[in-house]
Amino acid sequence: MHEITIISMIFTAALALVCLFLILSPLFKWDTYLHVSSKNQDLASTKEALLTTLNEIEFEYKMDKISHADYKNLKKQYESEVASIMKEEEQITDKPVDQELMAEVEKEIEAQMKSYQSKKGEGK
Repeated sequence: MHEITIISMIFTAALALVCLFLILSPLFKWDTYLHVSSKNQDLASTKEALLTTLNEIEFEYKMDKISHADYKNLKKQYESEVASIMKEEEQITDKPVDQELMAEVEKEIEAQMKSYQSKKGEGK
């Protein structure tokens, strides 16, 4: 029988440790330990979550799952939170917002809402 050398035992132990690490690494969230996010990233993720929630509220309202009063209250609440986050982002980046473009976007949104309300009024 061949003798087991120290080098082969070290190699086997190293191989076993690497395999164990590869098997167990998906169970740990490394970003929890290496939290290096900036305020911009936190604001962006919060804004994205709020916009997603706004879309869900809009969808539920269109599906008649929530009342018009609840829809208006929730929409107003989340839009104000998004607006405050956008103001914070603007202060951090110091990029001026094109006021003409914002006014045009707001007009388009209001026109779409009016057309939607008129279509919804015709259907009922």
